[in-house]
Amino acid sequence: MSLIIRDMEQEDEYYVGTCTHINENNIEREESCPRRISWLRSMEKYGLKVKVAILDRVHAGFLYIIPIEISPLPIRGKELMVVPCLVSESKFSKKSIGKKLIKAAEQETKSQIRKGLVTIGFFWDFWFMPADYFLNIGFKIAEKRGQEAILWKQFDQSAEIPHFRKENYIFKPIEGKIVVDLFWNTFCLTSDVEAQRVREVVSEYGKNIILNEYSSVDQEMLQQYGIERRIYVNGNVIEVGPEIEKSELRGAIKNAMKKLN
Repeated sequence: MSLIIRDMEQEDEYYVGTCTHINENNIEREESCPRRISWLRSMEKYGLKVKVAILDRVHAGFLYIIPIEISPLPIRGKELMVVPCLVSESKFSKKSIGKKLIKAAEQETKSQIRKGLVTIGFFWDFWFMPADYFLNIGFKIAEKRGQEAILWKQFDQSAEIPHFRKENYIFKPIEGKIVVDLFWNTFCLTSDVEAQRVREVVSEYGKNIILNEYSSVDQEMLQQYGIERRIYVNGNVIEVGPEIEKSELRGAIKNAMKKLN
């Protein structure tokens, strides 16, 4: 077995940009890919890295590691590196790809003279960023909020414990209009695709709807609202997991219109 962990190269961009969904002929993901790669590349000068795992010349997984000052996650902290997402191909589940990617992230953290490595994990029965996985490889809970937790590895005793950003959303109604407040980011494929769907649905209703966009890759916006990804229709939150279906958003808009009438 030949395993290589390397910084993202040009030949890795499509794999990373589509979040492993290569050659699936999905127009939304294909269109999102260059937007995401463009943002990732633009942030490299600030310390962002994408670590890619290649097993016997086949892509096996990747992770992002980002200085907390430019991270889109709602974590407040200093002198830390953030792993927003770790992806390990299930077909290589017994090859410890995830652990080796995390090891590379730890090395990157130390090379950038940061005091700790942090992520957000979830206590749920789902594959995405499970908290128990990170706890099993040495992370500790810094703060827990419902089913999610900030998890970290501390490399310097002077490191300050990271915390969730305080959420600060207040609905601002506009008389006679439906207001859609979209919190999203270019970094995440799911969020980027979802945001485009929201724009397309909102455009169907013309001047009857006001769309407000808040991107968490904008640090001032993230600090102000403390929200990474969410959708509100007239102040009512729409629960999101996978990309929201257009039919679900249309339904929420129609319900809000009934209340206006």
